[in-house]
Amino acid sequence: MPFVYILQCQDGSFYTGWTMHLERRIAAHQSGKGARYTRSRRPVILVYSEEYPTKNACLRREAAIKKLTHQQKMALWQSKKDL
Repeated sequence: MPFVYILQCQDGSFYTGWTMHLERRIAAHQSGKGARYTRSRRPVILVYSEEYPTKNACLRREAAIKKLTHQQKMALWQSKKDL
């Protein structure tokens, strides 16, 4: 199943991506073999993830999250953390 996820980088910024294998992808980011953006901003922390039934649904959600402001992304993962 595909996942969309948000990482919080060491500098406080967020990185949003998608993957079919969440744990493997997070490990790649942590080791510096993930996205170019996260390579110089390690360590990263997984703060939010959602699972989707299809890749297309996941990609649509990723695009929507990427359009959110920093504060909106914080509110998104804070609201899930409070559940």
